[in-house]
Amino acid sequence: QMELEALRSIYEGDLCFRELSPVSFQYRIGESGDPKAFLIEVSWPETYPQTAPVISMDAFFNNTISSAIKQSILDKLMVEVEANLGTAMTYTLFEYAKDNKEVFMENQPVNTVTSVSNSISVGTPDVPPSKKKEKKEQLSKTQKRKLADKTDNKGELPRGWNWVDVIK
Repeated sequence: QMELEALRSIYEGDLCFRELSPVSFQYRIGESGDPKAFLIEVSWPETYPQTAPVISMDAFFNNTISSAIKQSILDKLMVEVEANLGTAMTYTLFEYAKDNKEVFMENQPVNTVTSVSNSISVGTPDVPPSKKKEKKEQLSKTQKRKLADKTDNKGELPRGWNWVDVIK
């Protein structure tokens, strides 16, 4: 397979490239540790390149990327596939993904508040309980009202109003 030889020589020594089998390849787009890095897997069916390669983003590496973003990346790659049908296109696809990494991942939140709350609701075991406590600092309106109700008419809080917190 000429394309296989070409890929091996092009990506020789490239740590982002991985040959899973002679017809299946992974390429990591983005440096390791880059929150917007993602991994594409391309597999060749027997009739490739007359038919489209199978492109997958199911790698565990991508488990923090939302399925909507994965789908949009796959959709964009499939457009490239259509344009290149009949030609060896694995290199083209990997390079296309590299060139468009920022566009592909523009809607992927990076360490934003939303991604933290998502991981808590999913119940990820490695979220330390201290993370959840930080949120209690912000009182809701009703809590603020309750605190205000506790004050006497001079606007001073009664002695010991904050003891509860200490006990906790």
